[in-house]
Amino acid sequence: MHREELTWNDIEALIDHILPQVAGKYDTIVMVTRGGIIPGGMLAEALDIRDVLTAVVEFPKDPEIDRFVWPNFLQFPTDNLLRDRSVLIVDDVWDSGRTVNAVRGRVEAAGGLARICVLHYKPSHSRFRERRPDYYGAVTDNWIIYPWEIDRGPDFALTAPSRVLS
Repeated sequence: MHREELTWNDIEALIDHILPQVAGKYDTIVMVTRGGIIPGGMLAEALDIRDVLTAVVEFPKDPEIDRFVWPNFLQFPTDNLLRDRSVLIVDDVWDSGRTVNAVRGRVEAAGGLARICVLHYKPSHSRFRERRPDYYGAVTDNWIIYPWEIDRGPDFALTAPSRVLS
């Protein structure tokens, strides 16, 4: 699989591509952690959506039960925050599609109108042949490295700021 490192300018271009498609349609954004936090925040800011929520979904890593296991929702908005709302679910990438579709299922079960938005869609990896994201910035088969994922080295978090604000 080809590795593709994106810049912040690349992310802005993807967001600019998605914005006209989603503008004026959504009351709430549910960002799937961790990958959906940055694109979700960018979309919320650009669209002036103030109801910004998060969903944390985990699947067991055991390949023996991988296709049959239910997700564990470690954090999810309460039903009253989703009911009768148009909800944009945001993640960075639709790879297998199971995480964002699990979130979609929960939003719809709570009575929300759910749509999925990702920066990258990988149809060749998807487990959901009959579904795809409602909005996406690009189609790819590459291994995407987002600018917020780039390894900054072992001393990055340990480095003191050059000046202290008082």
